[in-house]
Amino acid sequence: MNPLQSSIPACVKTACGRAKYQDLAVHSGWLARLRLAWFVAIAALRDWRLPDANQSPPKP
Repeated sequence: MNPLQSSIPACVKTACGRAKYQDLAVHSGWLARLRLAWFVAIAALRDWRLPDANQSPPKP
């Protein structure tokens, strides 16, 4: 697993959300951190019903 990807919260489950998280996480400053926190909060609300991307599907 990529070290940067391991820092992505588990609540961001979609591939596009993880890409956006990585894009936002590289910026510094208080406004950038506020935007990142806002993004994670909204992504968590939108993705809470989706299966976890880090888990493999159950074996039959």
